[in-house]
Amino acid sequence: ISVVGFDDIEMSEYYVPALTTIRQDRHFLGRRAAEVLLDRLTGAGGVSGPEAPVPVELIVRASTRPLSS
Repeated sequence: ISVVGFDDIEMSEYYVPALTTIRQDRHFLGRRAAEVLLDRLTGAGGVSGPEAPVPVELIVRASTRPLSS
């Protein structure tokens, strides 16, 4: 069994085995949230705001491995 977490919390690397995680770009998320909020306040945005892909990075640690054949 392989286990993957999300958000790359600091403790992930200290678990045994160390947890493979997905890291999000928090600065991008904050900037994007501010843009959507400002668009809504000024009436420039729609009901849900434009979608934008969030950059992520896979941080491979000991909780995952390739499948054996």
